[in-house]
Order: sequence, then structure tokens, then C-alpha cells
Amino acid sequence: MAFASPNITAYAVEATEFPDLARRYRVTGVPKTVVNEEIEILGALPEPDFVSAALASFPVPASSNSK
Repeated sequence: MAFASPNITAYAVEATEFPDLARRYRVTGVPKTVVNEEIEILGALPEPDFVSAALASFPVPASSNSK
């Protein structure tokens, strides 16, 4: 997703090299993705499922047709 938009930033962290971060985010398995400190995705998912899970923390935009 970070490749698709300049508004998205992604970092990869080696949990064994940064134990403080691993504790902070309660890493018990890898891969683990944390989105906006709210959504936690543990494990590898197919891309459509990952995108849906990652976007779950964002509000659904109002339709341009709604009043």
C-alpha cells in the first residue's frame, strides 16, 4: 500500500533486534502489522484481505450522492 500512495508510510522492524518495540506492540508472531496504533494484523493474508483489514480503522467516506 505504501508503494501505491505517498500518503502511506510503512516500516519493517526486526523484532529480535528491537525488543522494546516488540514488547510495546506485543509481537508474538510474524509478520505483524500495526495500523495507526489501532488495527493489528497477525500473519500473512492474501492481499485483498490484508487491504480490507488495514483500511478497517478508517472511516467510510460519505457518498457524494448522500444528503
